[in-house]
Amino acid sequence: MTTKVIKSRGPGKRVAVLVDKKNIITTDEPYKPLLIPLKKRTARNNYGRITTRFRANPYHRRLYRLIDFSRLDKKDIPAKVETIEYDPNRSAFIMLVCYQDGERRYHLAPEGIKVGDEIICSEKGEIKTGNRLPLKNIPFGTEIFEIELEPKSGGKLVRSAGSFGVMMGIEGDYALIKMPSREMRKIHKECYATIGRVSNSMWRLQRLGKAGRNIWKGERPNVRGSAMTPRDHPYGGGEGKAPRGTRKPKDKWGNVTGGRKTRNPRKPSWSLIVQRRK
Repeated sequence: MTTKVIKSRGPGKRVAVLVDKKNIITTDEPYKPLLIPLKKRTARNNYGRITTRFRANPYHRRLYRLIDFSRLDKKDIPAKVETIEYDPNRSAFIMLVCYQDGERRYHLAPEGIKVGDEIICSEKGEIKTGNRLPLKNIPFGTEIFEIELEPKSGGKLVRSAGSFGVMMGIEGDYALIKMPSREMRKIHKECYATIGRVSNSMWRLQRLGKAGRNIWKGERPNVRGSAMTPRDHPYGGGEGKAPRGTRKPKDKWGNVTGGRKTRNPRKPSWSLIVQRRK
């Protein structure tokens, strides 16, 4: 998969670099029984007031694709990949598979999967891209994604485009996983994970080219604190380009953001983190 540089047709396209999806996507029509509508309520509470800054409803209408992150109810039933599709709700591509019993489902597409490939979720499955196995049966050094946090909870970790974890070893009842952030973490060995890495690895190399593309996606303009007034931000005010005026970096509400650990020290998962991310 490659990126494509848009030919110069104006200021917005001149510097744009986008993922070339033509060689990957096999259809533009999603599978209708697995679509549900999305309500437009981004960043607002039940009173309709904005509660998260710089976010809005996406400019384009879109439908949510129901993704199966678990596959446990289809254990030991092989499935064949029918299509690889674009999903507007996530950075990775998705694949429509047809199980041997005739049911169709959407799954996250791993890098390198092709139409016609066969996948399976099984305790003793083959170590092959797209197959889903428990951590205890995955060899050390294997790339994995869509990892469960607790047994039978469905894949929660490592689902973004191009990301993958690495199976490092087994210690008692836990598997040692190296996360994409380089954090070393223990996860119960009965949890399931998918072999391979998430598709669309070129997604991080994109350059949208203009602010309008971000607005289409639902990302509103992010204003610098130093451009605000003193009542709106601790960095605001002053004549011209004034210095920050405070020794420690702070957010809009005056909370210190740099130089301190933000993770809650009372979280039970602290005991499962072997090495923090840098």
